[in-house]
Amino acid sequence: MKLGVVVFPGSNCDTDCFYALKEVMKVAVDYLWHGEQARDDYDCIILPGGFSYGDYLRTGAIARFSPIMRSVAELARKGRLILGICNGFQILLEAGLLPGAMVRNISLQFICKYVNIKVEQNHTPFSNFSKSVLRIPIAHGQGNYVIDAHGPAELEEHQQILFRYCTPEGAVTREANPNGSIGNIAGIVNRERNILGMMPHPERCSEAQLGSADGKLIFESIIRYLSA
Repeated sequence: MKLGVVVFPGSNCDTDCFYALKEVMKVAVDYLWHGEQARDDYDCIILPGGFSYGDYLRTGAIARFSPIMRSVAELARKGRLILGICNGFQILLEAGLLPGAMVRNISLQFICKYVNIKVEQNHTPFSNFSKSVLRIPIAHGQGNYVIDAHGPAELEEHQQILFRYCTPEGAVTREANPNGSIGNIAGIVNRERNILGMMPHPERCSEAQLGSADGKLIFESIIRYLSA
């Protein structure tokens, strides 16, 4: 089992992801420079949070053209797992590996706080656990997920919505939505279920002393899937 964390100019959560995987989960992980190609022996690639290329133009708009994204797309086609967190999610959207786009938070403010997300599907490589509500932090200014008029129905039909912002009790309410995302969407998968994009940061809550260890469940699910 081998995992890789991509480093873009402006990434600031690559070290956190690397630490969570190597020190907490005890798995083999490498840093992957954006200007290189990922080798074919990687089982999972993580696109971390941050401000790739300074978030010029649009978030993720320049990073999608990085050389490594060609190999990320190829590995995805081969069924390897791809996890995009925050800015990584934005890059996946810009690259067309997931549907939809991100715009400014409805408040037009950067938001950094713990939120609750409801787990809508537990039969993906990323969500094979029984806990239904996770407490997990967000940190973004452009996390307002949008999609075309037919998009929400298609996501529902193909069970691609993995996480929704919710109350601690699991109620999906307007008040629990921190950024205005359509349908309270916090994370989606592709139809093949090997690509996940999520705005919350599991690497920032992989140990209890950080205020929550719920993010560890996502990494544990990935490792179980790859170990099967």
